[in-house]
Amino acid sequence: MTSSMTAFARIQVQEDWGSLVWEIRSVNHRYLEPHFRLPEAAREVEPGLREALRKHLHRGKVECSLKLQLAEGQQQLSVDESALEALQSVVNKVETYFINASGVNPLEVLQWPGVMNNEEANMAPVHAAALKAFEMALVQLSDTRRREGAELEKFIHMRLEGISEEVENVRSVLPDLLESQRQKIMDRLEEAKAELDPDRLEQELVILAQKMDVDEELDRLSTHISEVKHTLGKKGAIGRRLDFLMQELNREANTLSSKSINAGLTQSAVNLKVLIEQMREQIQNIE
Repeated sequence: MTSSMTAFARIQVQEDWGSLVWEIRSVNHRYLEPHFRLPEAAREVEPGLREALRKHLHRGKVECSLKLQLAEGQQQLSVDESALEALQSVVNKVETYFINASGVNPLEVLQWPGVMNNEEANMAPVHAAALKAFEMALVQLSDTRRREGAELEKFIHMRLEGISEEVENVRSVLPDLLESQRQKIMDRLEEAKAELDPDRLEQELVILAQKMDVDEELDRLSTHISEVKHTLGKKGAIGRRLDFLMQELNREANTLSSKSINAGLTQSAVNLKVLIEQMREQIQNIE
């Protein structure tokens, strides 16, 4: 099923230990590029978050933000008295060497590594809830991406129908165009027949016939259209394959334009390139 790479999901959880909110935003990107914004208390769950993300998504730049609010009593601050005594001993020793070394700022002392203890309650339930809520947010995000992908698929099918109509239009008028062009050439050659070398004349006719023959380009366009439809029905990441097919479609449209023998054929080639470019822009958002 076709999935877009642009989506947003938000999940909020309220428990006895507090609350958390997950917000996930994704936009188009060539590869899967996750970015996590986590509070310090949830850093250790990041590997599990990355693993879960890879199971759900294949491409896209994904911003994952977790807001965590712990209830009162979940975190308590205390002073490590042994570390504080050791620090005081060092300060006393410094005072013996330097005048005015006393008057230590208590807040600066508290910033010394090891003096302050952050006594946290059991964080296992919080971490488990964060992982579970993240999975729920990923499901929500994936559903949104699929819904938008379904709309993109409809858009692409409409453009494919437009390309098919242009191809059939060229096929239908091509015999008359070729016959008219051949007749014009023959009339001109008839007038100048006495002045042209027969071998040179044959070479020119072969060159003109090759220039006017666009059957191969029309066949390739039809083949690429069928392949795009087939790719849209595949599972998994299909965006890169579709982008490649857009390049191939555009190549054939350019060749058709270069072989144009009248204004009508030129206009059809232009219409084809417009439709292909419209598809290509939307395909940039497909996973």
